[in-house]
Amino acid sequence: MDMLQAMRVFVRVVDAGSFTAAAKLADTSTAQVSRLVAELENHLHARLLNRTTRRLALTEVGARFLERSREILAQLEQAQEEACGAHLTPRGRLRVHSTTGLGIQLLAGLAGRYGERYPDVSLDLTLSQHQPDLLEAGLDVIITLSRELPDSELIAQRLGEVGNVVCAAPGYLEQHGVPRQPSDLQRHRCLRLADPVFADEWRFFADGIEDVIRPCEAFKVNVAEAMASAAEAGMGICLLPDYVAAPALQRGALLRLLPRYRLQEKQIHALYPSRRFLDAKIKTWVDFLALELPRAFASYHGILQNPAHWA
Repeated sequence: MDMLQAMRVFVRVVDAGSFTAAAKLADTSTAQVSRLVAELENHLHARLLNRTTRRLALTEVGARFLERSREILAQLEQAQEEACGAHLTPRGRLRVHSTTGLGIQLLAGLAGRYGERYPDVSLDLTLSQHQPDLLEAGLDVIITLSRELPDSELIAQRLGEVGNVVCAAPGYLEQHGVPRQPSDLQRHRCLRLADPVFADEWRFFADGIEDVIRPCEAFKVNVAEAMASAAEAGMGICLLPDYVAAPALQRGALLRLLPRYRLQEKQIHALYPSRRFLDAKIKTWVDFLALELPRAFASYHGILQNPAHWA
């Protein structure tokens, strides 16, 4: 027996006042309506309606069951409306994971602006250097950094790219000198980021030539912001993502080195489960980042290209 359908018919019979009237509303036969109510009573082992040739009357059990049935059917209808409208209206909790640096420097601020635009969405932003399994962690979107399109069964949408720059504190450069070419870095104290994408190599490109440097390991850390703080304290030369380096360069806490060289870049992608029936909160978040992240990177580019911030 279809329990939900039987409950709907039972409620309709009570509201209509008779089996015949309920059958007309449902465009079915009176016998079919009567059979469904009888099957429901047999299933429950309880009499729900007292019947006479002229009227129906709810039993005490029937009155309680009617109230519960109305609640259940109303909740079911609400759930269906919410599910059907999920791809239309951004609503509910959006669970996002990102690498620590990108999350601190960019996504946290953008999350506030997204929230102003879509107030019915509650955004949970988790930051770590380890990329979790999206489905096992119950996430909606992962923002990832990689050399190229991630090898994944998930949908990947490109959001932009992040460059890197070599930096050091003015005090360190006054004491140890300014490197003028990549090979000069071998004579300096270098701070290294524990990076699974680029391992321990610094790759420089200029005039069609690539220089690969494996600098000495004076200090190693797995978060770019911590490395920037160490460099500002004069510990040595570091390789920083654009979005971490730009604020320090603007403050004068660090200076950019080897500006004529281009360094390795990382692609930023949003990973999510499927394009089919894509939840509106996921779509609007990814679209929002695709618009806003390139704007942020363009502003950083202006700082990086300003000779006033070069050594």
